[in-house]
Amino acid sequence: MNMRHLIVSRTTAVWLLLVAATLLSWKVGHEAGGQDPRGVGAMIIIVAFIKVHFVILDFMEIRHAPRWMRRVGCAWIVLMAATLVALLVTAPPPP
Repeated sequence: MNMRHLIVSRTTAVWLLLVAATLLSWKVGHEAGGQDPRGVGAMIIIVAFIKVHFVILDFMEIRHAPRWMRRVGCAWIVLMAATLVALLVTAPPPP
């Protein structure tokens, strides 16, 4: 395996996407200031579950697993993200 292959591989691209998503979450969280923390929190949770999606598919190698396994994994991600966002958004506003 040569260096060029490492640089242009899907794994490297996904890793860079994960780093960018982490930086985005950090920036959104730190610049929230006077915004509603529930909306900011919901956005951070959504970005986190997008990252989970890529980790499960690419680093746990579910991308090449049987279709039913990919669907179960994706359904779990959507269900957990939707549940957490719904709980967060319906919570009473902070004092």
